[in-house]
Amino acid sequence: MAPMLLLIGFLIAGLELTGAQSVGVCYGKNGNNLPTDGEVVDLYKSNGIGSMRIYDPDQTTLNALKGSNIELIIGILNNNLQALTDATAATNWVQNNIRNYPDVKFKYIAVGNEVHPGDAEAQFVLTAMQNIHNAIVAANLQNQIKVSTAIDTTLLGNSYPPSAGSFSAAANSYISPIINFLVSNGAPLFANIYPYFSYTNNPQDISLPYALFTSPGVVVTDGSLQYQNLFDALLDSLYSALEKAGAPNLQIVVSESGWPSEGDTAATVVNAGTYYKNLINHVKGGTPKKSGQAIETYLFAMFDENLKTGSVIEQHFGVFSPDKQPKYQISFG
Repeated sequence: MAPMLLLIGFLIAGLELTGAQSVGVCYGKNGNNLPTDGEVVDLYKSNGIGSMRIYDPDQTTLNALKGSNIELIIGILNNNLQALTDATAATNWVQNNIRNYPDVKFKYIAVGNEVHPGDAEAQFVLTAMQNIHNAIVAANLQNQIKVSTAIDTTLLGNSYPPSAGSFSAAANSYISPIINFLVSNGAPLFANIYPYFSYTNNPQDISLPYALFTSPGVVVTDGSLQYQNLFDALLDSLYSALEKAGAPNLQIVVSESGWPSEGDTAATVVNAGTYYKNLINHVKGGTPKKSGQAIETYLFAMFDENLKTGSVIEQHFGVFSPDKQPKYQISFG
């Protein structure tokens, strides 16, 4: 009996580890009061955060990550996409920001973030992705590093119920060739998923508990699938859209998800702490459509960033304060 209990204990620990490994945190630097990159890397390590997303190839950050064993999504800013439609420029980018850092554990390159079909940059995304991928192949790193781009849920023309999820007519011509590229190269699609914005944009039809993972029972029944939280519904809407686009097996990585602690409707420390804690626990088990498959997820974001522009809530998504103190009682695994 004792050996059997020990084995079960190991299996449970392994399941917990798998879930923990699926949660990373985005590291933005739009603040004038943030810790040094070295301190930030130490904070990731001391809290057991094994994955990081950064939005541009900041050399100081990359140097701090050397030897840390932290898995990294490195981003390419939207305003740099046009330059990377030149193959030589893409080769130089990979040399300068990937190959020059052999001690950094690169996992993904995010070519653009939330580019919309009507944006000027939209015409450059696929070619930039192809050129960066070709440079990765030339460096023989294609099995280690996958190339993708991050979308948001505004590309969906329909998202309710989740099984009816589909890309809008405007988005189809933009996203379809990107989907084909990802499928061909075994790369996931990045998606920024924010129940907060869905809730605040439609509070008459969406309840706060449904957005915070605290609904006591099923809220949406969609055929044989039952939804108790909005995060699952949004993610499965995207999976349904991918099915209709001919990519039923394309994996989605949730490249951002978060909740602000102040600045607007429902933006409180209590709500944000509830969301982050429940999200971390929830992504270990998958969605109704993809049950049992841990969801690789990146919390947005590591710190409150006091220089972010736009709505004041944009400055209050951090899970840590700039003084490195945790804002919430949450465990990253």
